[in-house]
Amino acid sequence: LGMFSELKFPVPWGHVAAKAWGPSEGYPVLCLHGWLDNANTFDKLIPLLPRDCYYVAMDFSGHGLSSHRPAGSPYYFLDYVSEVRRVVAALQWRQFTLIGHSMGGSVAGMFCFLYPEMVDRLILLETLGFLLTPEDTEAWLESQRMVIDTILSLEAKQQTPKARSPEAALQRLLEANSHLTAEGGAILLQRGATETPAG
Repeated sequence: LGMFSELKFPVPWGHVAAKAWGPSEGYPVLCLHGWLDNANTFDKLIPLLPRDCYYVAMDFSGHGLSSHRPAGSPYYFLDYVSEVRRVVAALQWRQFTLIGHSMGGSVAGMFCFLYPEMVDRLILLETLGFLLTPEDTEAWLESQRMVIDTILSLEAKQQTPKARSPEAALQRLLEANSHLTAEGGAILLQRGATETPAG
């Protein structure tokens, strides 16, 4: 397990990098590093663990070899949870074990709250965990899971924008916004549409 391979998962702002140890057909284990750390956090630990597992240690955005988010974009805690969901989807894992260190443990705990059916074991190393007030828990978790799932679903369906004639673009805008007049729609399209050779 001393040998590892490098992985890259495409995301809208670049890629999420990861390291993998063990047989790819082994039981999946995702490893999440702490604040200001990276996937190398697990270099000394992985060789001591069972050899029949497939360990993937990801670099969160802005850490290690992963892409940074665009300049001026904040790094929200829930965005790290979303990155875990993206990596798991790319790996096509239905169920796996999560190991989280420090901040990675908090991210792992939050992921377990949102996707309990996907995680069979949670291992936390030096972490504070994640707490919600009981009255907020169910509604908050449901809304956050919906946000993450909706974003990933929209990205998966993303297609090349269709080119339309100015008249067809106006018609489409008016169909989607019944409160707009044709004059108001034309005004909005002056800044809301881009002319290309195709339309």
